[in-house]
Amino acid sequence: MTRVVLGENEGIDSALRRFKREVSKAGIFQDMRKKRHFETPLEK
Repeated sequence: MTRVVLGENEGIDSALRRFKREVSKAGIFQDMRKKRHFETPLEK
């Protein structure tokens, strides 16, 4: 699970950029895209 903790004087924009970077590094979007259009072996 990806987690971003806000610093005391950190803006929400920079925290959102850090979150997007962490999600990208973890490969969550690629995994989500693969599972979005799942086909059973019978359908293939």
